[in-house]
Amino acid sequence: MSIREGQFALLTISLADKSLIRLEGTMSSRTLFLSRLIGLYCILVALSMVTRKQATLESVRAVLRDPSMMFVLGAIMLVAGLAMVLAHNIWSGGVLAVIVTLVGWMTLIKSLFFLFLPPEMEAGFFLGQLHYRQLFYMYTAISLVLGVYLTYGGFKSRSS
Repeated sequence: MSIREGQFALLTISLADKSLIRLEGTMSSRTLFLSRLIGLYCILVALSMVTRKQATLESVRAVLRDPSMMFVLGAIMLVAGLAMVLAHNIWSGGVLAVIVTLVGWMTLIKSLFFLFLPPEMEAGFFLGQLHYRQLFYMYTAISLVLGVYLTYGGFKSRSS
């Protein structure tokens, strides 16, 4: 690879990085509202998880092993997921809009798992296969980073 090709590759990477951070000039008011709501929720839950790690781990384990709690949580998540998907199923218009849509779909799908899978299977998946206890800080960091991005994007973008 020549110096010119290397410089072009560096320029391409630099431009790609900036496009991930750059916020679109205007967004729908629904995208901005949901971005702010989901973002602030993720930040606050992540901070709570970090400050109360043991309580969080015990709560998650207890909920995943209680069929009645799984049903209630699944029903609440179903309402939230359906609301987000029905109100904001936007797959274009910028990274912020697509992330909000993905969060809605993920919430909807997770609610269906909670409603229809046996608690033993869910506990095995979330606690065992996803290694929730071992990767606790990674999951918390993902929530925090997602929250900061959505909150920043939601408050910095203009409504159309």
